[in-house]
Formats: sequence, C-alpha cells, structure tokens
Amino acid sequence: MYQAKKLADRMRAMYKKQSKQVGVSDFGMPLGLKLDPENRWVKKAETIPWEEIEERYAALFESEKGNVAKPLRLALGALIVQTERGISDAETPLQIQETPCLQYFCGMPGYRDELPIEASSMVHFRKRLTPEILGEINEMIIAKAENKPEPPPPGDDEPEPPNEGTLTVDATCAPQNIRYPLDLSLLNEARENLERMIDELHDPAEGVKPRTYRRKARKDYLNTTRKKKKSEKELRRAIKKQLNYIKRDWGIVTDYLANEKELSEQRLAQLEIVELVYEQQLFMWEYRVHQVENRIVSLSQPWVRPIVRGKAKAKTEFGAKLDISVVNGFTRLEHSSFDAYNESENLIETIERFRAREGHYPERVLADAIYRTTENLKYCAKHHIRLLGKPLGRPKKDAVVDKKQTRIDEIDRIEVERKFSHAKGSFGLGLIRARLKETSQTAIALSILALNIAHAGRILRALFRWWFAIRNLAFVQ
Repeated sequence: MYQAKKLADRMRAMYKKQSKQVGVSDFGMPLGLKLDPENRWVKKAETIPWEEIEERYAALFESEKGNVAKPLRLALGALIVQTERGISDAETPLQIQETPCLQYFCGMPGYRDELPIEASSMVHFRKRLTPEILGEINEMIIAKAENKPEPPPPGDDEPEPPNEGTLTVDATCAPQNIRYPLDLSLLNEARENLERMIDELHDPAEGVKPRTYRRKARKDYLNTTRKKKKSEKELRRAIKKQLNYIKRDWGIVTDYLANEKELSEQRLAQLEIVELVYEQQLFMWEYRVHQVENRIVSLSQPWVRPIVRGKAKAKTEFGAKLDISVVNGFTRLEHSSFDAYNESENLIETIERFRAREGHYPERVLADAIYRTTENLKYCAKHHIRLLGKPLGRPKKDAVVDKKQTRIDEIDRIEVERKFSHAKGSFGLGLIRARLKETSQTAIALSILALNIAHAGRILRALFRWWFAIRNLAFVQ
C-alpha cells in the first residue's frame, strides 16, 4: 500500500469513485443487440466485489489535484484480460475495443468503438496495483466466493478450537522472459555496452577516440559462438579474450569520468552492473567454477537469479521462486522472491496465516518431503497437525503406518500441481514478460488472481446449474 501511495503522490493523480457499478441490463449496446448474461466474462465480473475493491483503491489517492486516474474496474479488468489472454500491452486495448463483453467486464457504461486506454497505461496499472494490493483483492474474491463469516479473534482463556481442513503447499519457479544466459554472450553484451558509453563520452573536438578493438572483439566472439561444438579449452580462451576487452574498455570509461565527463543515470546503473558481471566472470574463470553468489544472468534484468529445481525439462530456471497454498480449491501467493531460498522456511508462517483466516489450525498439511524439517515437524506435532510424509530417521519397529490414509494424502496433494499447470498454461505464470522487477512481481500476483477468478466462476456456474435443476424438478412435481 505504501509504495502505491508514493506512486500516486509522485504522479499527482486524483481518483473519483464510480457512482454505480454497471449491471448487465444497464450496459448500453447498439440497437437490436444485447449482452448475453451467460457470457463467461459477465460471469467473471459477478465473482469480483468491485465496490469493496474500489474503496481500498480510492484510499491510495490522497491528492485532490492533478489528472483523474482511470477507474479501478478498468485498470484491474484490463490487467486480468491481458493475463488470461496472454497478450501484449498494445493488443489489450484493441481487444477491449473490439469486444462488448470485455468492455462490460472493465466497467464501461456501454459499447464504444474507441480505444478505452493507451497501451502505456498498462505499465502504470501494474505499478499501482502492487502484489500487496493484489493479495488483498485476492482475499476479497475468495471471501465473496466462499461467503463465510470472519472468525472471531481468539481469546486468551478460550480453548483452542479443533483442527479442521486441509492446507496444501508447494513451490515453483516463474521463468522470466530473458535470453538463455551463456557466459560468452553475457560478456559480449557487457563489452558492447561499454563501447556505447565510450561513444557517448568522446568529443571529436578533443582528438582521436581511444582504440577499443571492437571489430576484432566482435570477430573473436562470433568465431567461437558460431561453432556447434566448442571444447572447454576454446571456450575458456574466448571468455578470457572478452574479459581483456572489457578491462580495457572499462579503463577508458573510468578515465573519461575522472576527467569530469558525465553519464546519464541509466548509463551509470549499467556501468555498475557491467562491473559486477566482470568480477563474477573473472572469478569463475580463474577458479574454474560455474557458480558464484548472486550471479547476474541478464544485463537488462540484473535481479533475475538462477533457480535450481532439478526438473527433467530444465534443471535450472531463471526467474522468481514462489510459494503458493491451496485451501478449498482457492490459491494464495504466500511468498515470492527472485533470490533462491528454501521453501520449508516459510511453512510455519503459512500455517499461522491459515489459522488467522480460518480461526483454527488445519487438520493436515500436504507438502513435499523438503518441508519435513525437524523444526516444522516439532511445530506440527505441537499443534496436532498431520504433515504428509515419512518420519525422519530410521523407522521404529513398532511404528504403525496407515498406508490407505497416506495414499489418500498423496493423491490430494496433486491438486497443487494442477494449479501450477493451470496457472502456467492459461494465466501467464509459465513466462513472465514484464521488464521491471516490481511489475514482474505484479504479473505473478495477477496470475494467481486470474486463477482464483476462474475457479470462482466455475463455482458460480455449478450453483446456477444446481438451482436451475432444483427449480425444474419443483416445476415438474
């Protein structure tokens, strides 16, 4: 919330609440046409508590001056449309313009054959709707779908309520849309950045530009990278050459800066990243290793880190690692970070958040074997929670294992894998295309939000079919 407030203040925007959320019957259509109430986007709109979300969103805009910000329903609706359809910022306004049901979903009063927003507005929407805000919106959608009263706060003298329900947790990686990081190509890109800085810093009136050997450096890079098979000796020789070119160019740039030459803030940030890449690659070359702390794999997105997952398709992925929990079919984003971490460290916090929401501890927690640490097992035993998996250490002689219940737990745990597959296949979690660190985190939160909207829509359709069947049965009788 604080980050969004800072952004709103910096942009000097004000917000006007919508007087009334448009219903299906109020939506204006061309003569002779009407909006189908059974359209899936109409049904999705019914699962979202727009007015409650707008109350929270409007509180971010404390200024009463400046440009009027776009309505919350248009901003959030456009982001959900983009996430579900997997389209670009430029394509999203066009699809909303061409489709009446999408215009209704985004809260427009009637069909208009004009662009509702500019493509650049999508970036501002992602910056304003931070992962924290989207997490609150996600909870509102789940609360509306479940329609359960809030649990009373636990009292000091009241006994602990019995455990109930199932909490399923797991972790995955959301790959970032970057080129596969090869050491040689990364060094070549760093060298080219330094050469562009030299071109900007050099003044022809001061004499001849310092020699950078850029043509020879480019030729050396291509001679190696174009080979289908490269021996370790050839690769090390090529990397060493690029390191030498970077060292030379780096010295030229620092000499210019020492002589009171100036670079833009963006170039200075690139220069700092190039320095880190050079130090990391030089360390790995000298010690013949392929790992280094906080390894940079992309110059344009230096916050992205390699995440070792050990999967058959790709042992290492490059993007944010995230934890999710699944309760009653609804998904929550529990933790997300671009740095590698052990997911078992967040299990206790996830269970405590479950207790704060539900008013009691879960009866069972379904998770991978990596979550069965000594600390987690002690915590679960203290609160009488059954954690899926075998006990640590050598099995006891008199231990009794309920194989049937274990098999049921293993089958039920598959639900979280289905959620990952659905989110990656249909809601953009399989490839994050945002370019900034904060907007990438927003894109991840949007994937989870769109996943829950789809699940809430299925529940709504199932209830409607049940009500329709009951009504027909009563009519026949």
